Amino acid sequence: MSLSVGDVAPEFSLPDQDKQVVSLAELRGAPVLVVFYPFAFSGKCTGELCQLRDELSTYTDAGVQVVAISTDPAFSLKAFREQEGLTFPLLSDFWPHGATAQAYGVFNEKAGMALRGTFLVDADGRIAFAEVNQAGDAREQSGWKDAVGQLAAA
Repeated sequence: MSLSVGDVAPEFSLPDQDKQVVSLAELRGAPVLVVFYPFAFSGKCTGELCQLRDELSTYTDAGVQVVAISTDPAFSLKAFREQEGLTFPLLSDFWPHGATAQAYGVFNEKAGMALRGTFLVDADGRIAFAEVNQAGDAREQSGWKDAVGQLAAA
């Protein structure tokens, strides 16, 4: 079962594409957009993350930090980030496999991958927006932007 608005966001400490550990606790004090995606280099995931890259200022201008999480190993994320020119951290939930995706309720055990879960965590560590799409269903990012706008207005 995935998380709902108002729930406390589960903590995580995951290596990024450069094997530097990024934790939710370290990001506390500012809102964080946590974007789970199935696989680096796949068509829909690449499209979504490139759109996020192209519209990143929508989030950063509002003081929101963005992290993207998949079950890919760090070396794959490094190559993906470089190929696509992504500037936000790509975090590896590779081992224990999918543990963070499981904590957020967005892990597909049969396929061994994260679903398309998106969570806006407020500065206090609570879920302010939650959306979960199945692996094959691309996300409409306007909802993320609306949630950021509402958080900024609050």
